[in-house]
Amino acid sequence: MQKYSADQIRNVVLLSHSGAGKTSLSEAMLFIAGAIPRLGRVDDGSSTSDYDPDEIKRRISINLSLLHCEWNRHKVNILDAPGYTDFVAGVKAGMRVAEGAVIVVCAASGVEVGTELTWQYAEESSLPRLIFINKMDRENADFHKVVDQIRNRFGSRCVPISLPIGAHGAHEGVVDLVNMEAYIGATGQKAQIPSSMEEEANSFRDKLAEAVAETDDDLTVKYLEGEEITSEDIVRVLREGVKTGKIVPILTGSALQSVGIGYLLDSICQYLPSPKEGPVPAEESAPLSALVFMTSADPYVGKLTHFRVYSGAMESNSQVWNANKEQVERIGQLFVFQGKTQEAVSTVGAGDIGAVAKLAVTGTGDTLCTRENPVQLEPIKFPEPLLSVSIHPKTKADVDKLGTTLPRLTEEDPTLRVRKDPDTGETILSGMGDSHLEVVVDRMQRKFGLAVTAETPRIPYKETVTTTTNAEYKHKKQTGGHGQYGHVLLELEPLPRGSGFEFAERVVGGAVPKNYIPAVEKGVLEARQEGVLAGYPVVDVKATLYDGSAHPVDSSEISFKIAASQALKKGLAQAQPVLLEPIMHLEVVVPEEFIGDVIGDLNTKRARVLGMNPQDGSQVIEAQVPQAEVMRYAIDLRSLTQGRGTYKLEFSHYEEVPPHIAEKIINERAAQKS
Repeated sequence: MQKYSADQIRNVVLLSHSGAGKTSLSEAMLFIAGAIPRLGRVDDGSSTSDYDPDEIKRRISINLSLLHCEWNRHKVNILDAPGYTDFVAGVKAGMRVAEGAVIVVCAASGVEVGTELTWQYAEESSLPRLIFINKMDRENADFHKVVDQIRNRFGSRCVPISLPIGAHGAHEGVVDLVNMEAYIGATGQKAQIPSSMEEEANSFRDKLAEAVAETDDDLTVKYLEGEEITSEDIVRVLREGVKTGKIVPILTGSALQSVGIGYLLDSICQYLPSPKEGPVPAEESAPLSALVFMTSADPYVGKLTHFRVYSGAMESNSQVWNANKEQVERIGQLFVFQGKTQEAVSTVGAGDIGAVAKLAVTGTGDTLCTRENPVQLEPIKFPEPLLSVSIHPKTKADVDKLGTTLPRLTEEDPTLRVRKDPDTGETILSGMGDSHLEVVVDRMQRKFGLAVTAETPRIPYKETVTTTTNAEYKHKKQTGGHGQYGHVLLELEPLPRGSGFEFAERVVGGAVPKNYIPAVEKGVLEARQEGVLAGYPVVDVKATLYDGSAHPVDSSEISFKIAASQALKKGLAQAQPVLLEPIMHLEVVVPEEFIGDVIGDLNTKRARVLGMNPQDGSQVIEAQVPQAEVMRYAIDLRSLTQGRGTYKLEFSHYEEVPPHIAEKIINERAAQKS
């Protein structure tokens, strides 16, 4: 492959709702550009970008795929991002290193939830974009209806620059409204606009000229004075309008038939910005700076690090400086990827995308640069995980593998989190949704030979007391030789919520000798780990040792430890113990039309709604809700809002469990123990 300067490169991310045909579109782009000899299929795993066994099994994109082709003296790097919301890590990574996006919309299904979400992401990051209405060859394809939907949802700045010639089985080409030409078939053969479409094409061309003129003062004057707006005028203003986000061109075609794909590639090269025009302009003559946007574990090659060069160039067999870890990294052979196939290259220049194997300390979000000119590029912002499962290794061999496998998985996927729950002792794996976690569990088995079962995590209930009480216990045991003797009196009193557990002593006159008090404390602290109701840890209690007695020969540390633990248990049973549960602070963002359903559902979950605030056309509901009720809220909210709702959940405080629910928990816990 020839070398390209930064202004000849286009980094474009493909975004859409799942099933709109992004992967078929990327395949068609490669085929039309001559990068692959034939079109692969998504449904049988022969496509260039969906090669992962999980993707073939589920027939959806799960990972961000990296592809490239050459078109009209440009190098086009295509980042095929997953469409399913659970795999948002690939979307965020792809958007971070691209200067432009193509949002793919199905001509039959129209604007869907995923379309709205990806549009929102592109808006948040001010990413210049084109819209491609795909699948014009499908039954029920309706270009005009989908254009109206797009303009209703996303505004009048979305303007068609091409029209389909025919639809369904008769879809054979597209009309280029900028140059007023037709392109027929997969080869994009130039032709006259069909006479039956001339009137429609002229009408759309006038709308395009008007939309373009509105964004440029010189053209506005020209338009108002009735002068002709030329193709050159439209191209110049479209290019600027796309870059600033004032215009979003709509194109159309069929990826499966490769119709309209050449014109899409032309438009990517012509209207989307080059790396030199991005938010961080690529500079070829400056020292090296590159952002790591993806890490993958290849069973044969080991760790693969994918990076985008922002300035300078990365060389094979060199050394670079990791600015985040402040360490030197040795760079071996560099690659560019075409799906799963690697092509060795000597250099990756400014604006381009490459990969390297076996880096020691570098992870996703790190900046690679020169030691003399350290710089840290802004890392990628990944969303927080929403759904958690507890994972249990199936065999002893799996227990040993867990410690090495989990860090590799979280390195590969920044939206995964792993933690050990200090209260329940479980290993908790958190991700973006049920499909995400299913894929991760499958991947553990397939890639790393680690078999686990995934279950709903246990709730870290606690126990406390509601009244003050005194408890006495005398531990007395006589065996041949030395006996055992320890005698303690404890006072238990409730503390305010969130205070933890306190031990104190106010023994007078040496009733309990000083050297045995640490043993009493140890006995109390160990016994408080298992309360008397359901065996949960005891909190928000102060236990005070105030009296007792000792034997000059038979007393020992172990005797006082046993006496203390038994006295605590006795006291807990007397002081009207209750069960406490964690309460979470929940913030749900939903479109207006789902407010009633969401609040109705929260009421069934024992939630207290604290208030609602409008935000960007949606409503933010704030509530407090028991953790036990929202363990699978990611799934509930998705079905309630057709995937349009989002939420954040964080721990707030502990509260008493209502008696009828506490009784059920206590009975379940007793059954588990027996």
